[in-house]
Amino acid sequence: MDLFRLDGDVALVTGAGSGIGQAIAIGLAEAGADVACFGHPSKGGLDETAASIAALGRKALAITGSVTSEVDLADAVERIEKELGALTVAVNNAGIGGAHAAESMPRETWEQLYEINVSGVFLSCQAEARVMLPRRKGSIVNVASMSGSIVNRGLLQAHYNSSKAAVIHMSKSLAMEWSGRGLRVNVLSPGYTLTPMNRRPEVAEQVKIFERDTPMGRMATPEEMVGPTVFLASRAASFVTGIDLIADGGFVCW
Repeated sequence: MDLFRLDGDVALVTGAGSGIGQAIAIGLAEAGADVACFGHPSKGGLDETAASIAALGRKALAITGSVTSEVDLADAVERIEKELGALTVAVNNAGIGGAHAAESMPRETWEQLYEINVSGVFLSCQAEARVMLPRRKGSIVNVASMSGSIVNRGLLQAHYNSSKAAVIHMSKSLAMEWSGRGLRVNVLSPGYTLTPMNRRPEVAEQVKIFERDTPMGRMATPEEMVGPTVFLASRAASFVTGIDLIADGGFVCW
């Protein structure tokens, strides 16, 4: 349906070098958008994502930088507007995880995760909104996690869980602040997903537990996050703002 098409849109995806971010960047191109892929230079994968987008006949950019740098984000948006056109869609996916017992967690570990997962999302939204708001047109999708709504059994991640909860509530706050100015802000919260991190042999037994505890009996593929994102970004969601769309195979119901 045309409602779900993104023809004529220009999108930015942070953390687009692998996993969910890579799948979403390619999925947006499949829906018709030209896509800029933003990621940290040490992570790699951006060129591969951009090549996949170009193979679909869409324009692509691979831009390295950090979501914790206001300069990097501003430069990225400026380059996108010069080379691809007016930015209309943004998916802020960049983030990190980790596990650590709360009582022994170093402050530096807490602060690093928050700097990327919370401040990085806010700074990304800020850079994107500065060009979207004057045009009164845009859709921002911030990627959080079902862990922002529930506490995962057996995982020691007070820092990660609370950072994703912060992303959800921050996104709702931004959605309300910008609702009258043509900019929609929503959240995608994935459940357990078979990203490269979860395909490592050393976590095979943990993956079995994730699958057992998910009502649908399996983990998601990164590509299964594309549909919800395209919906939130497209005209199909033109009256949707401030929601947290949880794509978790039913996990939070139990």
